[in-house]
Amino acid sequence: MSLSPTIPFPAGSAAPVVPLQVRLTTPLTKAETELVERHLPLVRSVVDRCLIHLPAHVDADDLHGSGITGLIAAARRFDPTQGCSFATYATTRIRGAILDELRRLDVCTRRTRAKARQLRQAADELEQNLGRAATDEEIRGRLGLTEKNFARWREQTQPVRIIAIDQPADDTADAPSLHEIIADDSVEPVRQRLEREEQVGLVAKLISTLPEAPRKILAMYYQEKMRLVEIAAVFGLTESRICQIHAQTLRQLRVQLERANEQQAHKSHEILMGEAC
Repeated sequence: MSLSPTIPFPAGSAAPVVPLQVRLTTPLTKAETELVERHLPLVRSVVDRCLIHLPAHVDADDLHGSGITGLIAAARRFDPTQGCSFATYATTRIRGAILDELRRLDVCTRRTRAKARQLRQAADELEQNLGRAATDEEIRGRLGLTEKNFARWREQTQPVRIIAIDQPADDTADAPSLHEIIADDSVEPVRQRLEREEQVGLVAKLISTLPEAPRKILAMYYQEKMRLVEIAAVFGLTESRICQIHAQTLRQLRVQLERANEQQAHKSHEILMGEAC
């Protein structure tokens, strides 16, 4: 289910529009729609109570949308013969939907959170017994962990700080956002791209000077993705002979490329020395 502006009502109904809800695969009945509309404030109440115990980065609107999903599910499945009020039943379903959303957003696993609780509990117990803050060594001994495992637990349970990448990097009005100043490792640096393009152009130039047969073999193998046995059939040669020509051609190109790079480096050095003088 995904968010949409209004609830789809049965044909012929004239119920008022609800400001926020979910798109349904099947429309609600009139009775279910009335239950949802009447208990919408319940969603905000449950969300507000949950937010008290949550970090500031949690989006209340996301939780509200999940809560409405739970409210609609409650309206569909409510059975008044069970002797429970709809508000009580809906509160449970709303809270469950919100908790499901929080688990989906949680970057820590249950095992990691269990380790964090054990570390905190051991520290609290030691502080009560010792009358002072417990050291890491004392906590490690309390839990019976090796130094390596204790260090791993500490690393795994470090608090995660979530920041908005599109917010300004500091408090100044015209400060750039983190999105603008953090380097993108997937983007190739300009100098590296120019060097690569220069090498590609140089290799293409060297290939163009090869005899016809080696040049065609390279084109068939690297551009047309033909196998050596298929290339051998085209030239009427054995596969081993084609393999030999291919290897010899690559060695020749490698030597010529190294020589050309050395000449280019020497030329660049002479230019720099001339400018320095």
